This record gives sequence, C-alpha cells and structure tokens, in this order.
Amino acid sequence: MGRKKITIVGAGNVGATAALWASLKDLGDIVLIDIVEGVPQGKALDMMEAAPVKDFDVSITGTNDYEDTAGSDVVIITAGLPRKPGMSRSDLIEKNTGIIKEVTKNIVRHSPDAIILVVTNPLDVMVYVAWKVSGFPKNRVIGLSGALDGSRLRSFIAMELNVSVEDVKAMVIGGHADEMVPLPRYSTVSGIPVTQLISKERVDAIMQRTKTAGGEIVGLLKTGSAYCAPSAAVVEMAEAILRDKKRVIPSAAYCDGEYGVKGIFIGVPVKIGSNGVEEIYEIELNDEERGQFDASVKAVRALVDETGL
Repeated sequence: MGRKKITIVGAGNVGATAALWASLKDLGDIVLIDIVEGVPQGKALDMMEAAPVKDFDVSITGTNDYEDTAGSDVVIITAGLPRKPGMSRSDLIEKNTGIIKEVTKNIVRHSPDAIILVVTNPLDVMVYVAWKVSGFPKNRVIGLSGALDGSRLRSFIAMELNVSVEDVKAMVIGGHADEMVPLPRYSTVSGIPVTQLISKERVDAIMQRTKTAGGEIVGLLKTGSAYCAPSAAVVEMAEAILRDKKRVIPSAAYCDGEYGVKGIFIGVPVKIGSNGVEEIYEIELNDEERGQFDASVKAVRALVDETGL
C-alpha cells in the first residue's frame, strides 16, 4: 500500500496552508506544485524544517513539474486568480476556467485514479470545469463549499452565544457565493436548534454575515483573501477521503436529479469517504428555503453557461 499521496496545486496562501494542515494530520506525503519557480520548493522546505518541532512525519516536496505528482490519491486545486476588491465572481470565470482546464489535464495524465477537490473560485463553476475536462465519474470531483461556509457559520453562532465551537453544528447549502443558503433550522448547539437560542433578528444577521464572510475578509485584508479557514476545510474533506471516514459534509457535488437539479455542481449534504461522494442526502426544505436554493441553482447555472462547456 505505502503512504497516501496528496498533491496541492497552487503554492499561494491557500495551497501552502493546506499543505501545513495536512502535514499536521499526517495524512500522507505531499507535493506542492506551482508555476512560479522556487516558491513551492521554498515553502515545502520551510515546512519540512518545522516537522521535528511539530512531530509530523511526512515528506513535503515543492515542484514545478507535474511528473512529481504522479500517482496521487487526492489532488487539491487551489490555483487560479484570487478575487480582488470590487471584482465580481463572474469577472474571474474566463481567466480561471483557462487555468483549471490546464491543471486538470495535467492531473488526469499523471494521476488517473485521483479524487479531485476544487477550491478555486467561482467555486461551483470551477468544479464543473474540472469534472468536464477530467472525464472522471461524478463521485471523484468535489468542490469546497459547505465545509467552509458551515465552519464560518459555526464560528459566528459560537461567538454570538459565547459557547464552545465544538458543540455547534451548522448547515449551508446552495452555491458558494452570495446566493448560498444557510439553514438555521438545521444548525444546532448540542442538538438544540439555534432558532430556539437566538432571536430571529440575530439569526438573520448571522446568516447574512455568513453569506458575505469571504468578502468581509477581502475588505479587511485589502490585498488578498481568506486562506486559513478555506484550507482547513478542504483538508477536512481530504481526510474524510484518505481515512474513509464517511463524514457528512455539505460540499459542491454533481446533482443528477437530487433536489430537482440536474447537470451541475451545487452545495448539498454529502457523505464523503474513500470513493469521494458516496451519497447525497436530500433534506426537507420549507418553501422559503426551497426558493432560496432554487435561486442559487439558477445563478450557478447562468455562470456555468458562461464557460461554454
């Protein structure tokens, strides 16, 4: 069997931090690849020099050559242009579609059995591009959405109630964009729905903050976007695959009739294990939630159409 192998495409903040989280969990040997010479090599070496202090025992390699990624079990794609202040997600589509196409072709050539996890924005569109270009079955291409959005929502609920985040669970479905659908009815503190603990007005404010959480960080940082939470969330998904944990994590998965959606990737609750997406759970939505979800699907479909794929 040997050790598991994880390739992370893009050695920017998200990619490099994902490599660090994955190392700390001893998930397997890691290859960090980027088009910029020296950057993946330097970051990988820096992390290897932290290994004796933090006691992780994996190999981390930096490279500019896809040959070094051959035989990966999981490939995390973070490559692409980040969203700059004032830039809409659709502005990113054309440029990042080109990047994802190129990356995916290289992955398929060298790791035909890998499971691909996409982080690049606009997320629901880029995961569709990776799936279309890869020719992989739908269960082996997954996008980061609810794992991150749910983590943000959990943080905000814990802050609001001054309780441990350990006891907070949250559910966010729909597109990973301003049209995402946080579900307060399915968000709990030790099993108690947050709707019983927080006033409707505050719940609404927290849900709205969750929708704009990425933009809030872009606005504060001025140059760059969030990377700690996105990288932690995608590594949680990678761990579920590599350790066959059967975690139930809302993710951008290919729907083939579930929720009345066909032919696109959208955030839904899924079981993630060694086969990637092993099951999509269809939860009951009330009229308001269904309306928001359908609007989100419509927005994603319009963006997917822009790729021409």
